[in-house]
Amino acid sequence: MTQQITTHSAADDAQGIAFGSFMAAFGVALLTHLGLITGQTAGLAILIAYATGWSFGAVFFVVNIPFYWLGYRRFGLSFTIKTFAAVLLTSVLAGLAPGLIQFAEVDPVFGAILAGAVCGTGLLALFRHGASLGGVGIVALYLQDATGFRAGWAQLIFDALLFAAALFVIDWQSVGYSFLGAVVLNMVIAINHRRDRYIA
Repeated sequence: MTQQITTHSAADDAQGIAFGSFMAAFGVALLTHLGLITGQTAGLAILIAYATGWSFGAVFFVVNIPFYWLGYRRFGLSFTIKTFAAVLLTSVLAGLAPGLIQFAEVDPVFGAILAGAVCGTGLLALFRHGASLGGVGIVALYLQDATGFRAGWAQLIFDALLFAAALFVIDWQSVGYSFLGAVVLNMVIAINHRRDRYIA
């Protein structure tokens, strides 16, 4: 029997983007409580926030602005609108988080693993509903289309440079914990984001 393929409704996408943004913002709140970073554009925004004292939410929103045109060119209008909504919501929630949730004591290894898993889950939800958190991933895919240089390698190079730069802002132990969290996040994405395992 042939299985009928259905697509997400607007309500499905709205709840998926809200859930993904909420999880990402919670992960960022945990990371910043521990003084850690992550990879990609969110990690860059966290590092800038540490170095300047500016709000992560504001930095994250502004840093993503240049990437929307590339997102539109590569993925279309629907993706760009959804990504803009996800970035805006994540920025707002991350800005509100310090007044809404407070952590007492969190082991940095456990916290890094938890933050990586939570952020990975949030990104999975966003990917599943045709959105992302913008930034470096869009540029990497655009470069792949234009030059043939693999997107995964481009993102890896960016993250390597980001973590190297972090050594000038946070201590090496925190960079190590951050790397652990980033590995967990990427494992969540690599293992679970498989288009051959879902149809809608």
